[in-house]
Amino acid sequence: MEITQRKPEPQRRLDEWDMIVKPFDWKTYNDSQTKEKLLFLKLLDDLCNLVDDDKYTLTGRKPKSLSHQIFCICLKIYLNTSSRRLISEIELCRRRGHLDAVPHFNSVLNYFNNPQIKRTLTYLIELSSLPLAQLEEKFAVDSTGFSERKYMEKWSDVRQKFSLHRQYRKAHCIYGVYSNIVSSAIVTEGTANDSPMFAELLKATADNFNVKEVSADLGYSSRENMKYADELGITPFIPFKKNAIRRSKGAMVWNRMYKYFKENKEDFLKHYHARSNAESGFFMIKQRFGDYVNCKNDMAQTNEILAKILCHNICVLIQEIFLSNLDINFYYCAEKYLAQKQMA
Repeated sequence: MEITQRKPEPQRRLDEWDMIVKPFDWKTYNDSQTKEKLLFLKLLDDLCNLVDDDKYTLTGRKPKSLSHQIFCICLKIYLNTSSRRLISEIELCRRRGHLDAVPHFNSVLNYFNNPQIKRTLTYLIELSSLPLAQLEEKFAVDSTGFSERKYMEKWSDVRQKFSLHRQYRKAHCIYGVYSNIVSSAIVTEGTANDSPMFAELLKATADNFNVKEVSADLGYSSRENMKYADELGITPFIPFKKNAIRRSKGAMVWNRMYKYFKENKEDFLKHYHARSNAESGFFMIKQRFGDYVNCKNDMAQTNEILAKILCHNICVLIQEIFLSNLDINFYYCAEKYLAQKQMA
């Protein structure tokens, strides 16, 4: 019997599209998830300890501190439970030293109505993203809607039904594409336009991160947004509408990016694809903490959405502690944050 030798297959040449993918470290990921609740309470407590309660003044009966209220709000969002069932968890937190008192369950609901919490939650969202400042260089801007009732249509189904947007609250966020951390967030009415929020979100991020690229969808495509990003030394990867023309009208970056978009579209889209991380981030928030709000008035709904985003950031940090060996020191981050604000 004649045995024929098999010819060796020609060696495949690696090109720029080939990627070496390491096997996912499931053991490390499992550790991050099994220990998440304990670490969540620890990180939330550290953040709340940085809240300046001295600035919180209210007439009448002495209220609980801002740090106390924010801890209870975020714990309720994280556990996704009713205020009545939450009280047992708060008692356990009191025994662990995270809180000094257990409020009435109706008091927890009233905390959402505090207008001073909005500013503090916004600050804590930005502060909680700073431990990843050494890892995040590319960012993506996007928005999504949270329905005001549980059984309403998903935002993805009503995005083009503009008459229904008044029944939603809209969260405008900028995400780091490496970890899906939210570096800044704004909550508005559902009818608010996306484009005017671009500059504020990007500025808040550029103050604390070394931002090299920012990507966004057609809703943010304007000469003003591109010019603003270019002035900050950031390359904007925002696609152009069909009727867009090359004329810069004072924004030279518009001319430059338009030429790049037309002549190197494949490479442009590779950078622009980072925008999908913003959609992934919103999916993470809604999948875990819900795509609707339980509160009834505008202020409470705004605080509820901001609390969802803050809880998301803390969960991202816990995962990166294990996957990226992240070292977290919020006190150092707070000093850096204040220094940046004073220089701005």
